[in-house]
Amino acid sequence: MDIKGKTALITGASRGIGKAISIELANQGIKHLILVARDRQKLAEVATEIETIGTKVTTLSLDLTQLSSIDIVIAQTWCNHRPIHLLVNCAGIAHQSSFLNVRADKFEEEISLNILGMMNITRLLAKRMASQKEGTIVNVSSLMGKVAAPTMSTYSATKFAIVGFTQALRSELAQHNIKVIALLPTLTDTEMARNLKLFRWVIPVTPEKVAQTLVAGLYKNKSEILVGWQSYLAVLCQRIFPWLLQKIMFLSSPEVSSPRIAQQKKLKTEIV
Repeated sequence: MDIKGKTALITGASRGIGKAISIELANQGIKHLILVARDRQKLAEVATEIETIGTKVTTLSLDLTQLSSIDIVIAQTWCNHRPIHLLVNCAGIAHQSSFLNVRADKFEEEISLNILGMMNITRLLAKRMASQKEGTIVNVSSLMGKVAAPTMSTYSATKFAIVGFTQALRSELAQHNIKVIALLPTLTDTEMARNLKLFRWVIPVTPEKVAQTLVAGLYKNKSEILVGWQSYLAVLCQRIFPWLLQKIMFLSSPEVSSPRIAQQKKLKTEIV
């Protein structure tokens, strides 16, 4: 996809990966960015930064979990700014906890935003892209959409769901000349990630690295875009030595301080 002169709608654009992707698209010559997020003030700050590059910016303060309000806003946005050539679904949230201790409202929030919100805005824009016989949709999953991580069970589940949804949609929309891409970053140094207990041996990449990799993948028309050498290594290990990766994921978990302590916890549980 050649992004020059095109219009893109980016969700989760007020921070992290969504912000970095928006800035990178502007630097690479995109004509118009429609930025979507809940925080109106942060959106305005990002818009000001991008406008200095020379890109037209429209901001939409929108909560993607409020499904009934999205339909009207997207209809108005399409009417005012069509055609929209690129949709990047970047909005997401993560809560970290062992599943036995997680609160129901926390995993419901992850499912509501990461899956339902993403699917709803995709449905609304994909229908319109189909009418113009052109479009590209990027769904931001995660390495955890390929390799599940302890203490991140619901987040992993939502990211696996995004990969499956993307694969199915890719086949469905091909007849309408719409490309559907999965972006799978490794752990990224964002505000959200800084609130998590990090896994051992995982080196975070920058949001800018994720954005640059995405744009390069768009030009190469890739269907799945992995970010970071750790992602390639983990996916390869999952295919060839799944038992080894499972052990590594267990030992790297922030809830396990060492193999000895893990064994002690196991013995204690068995005794109780």
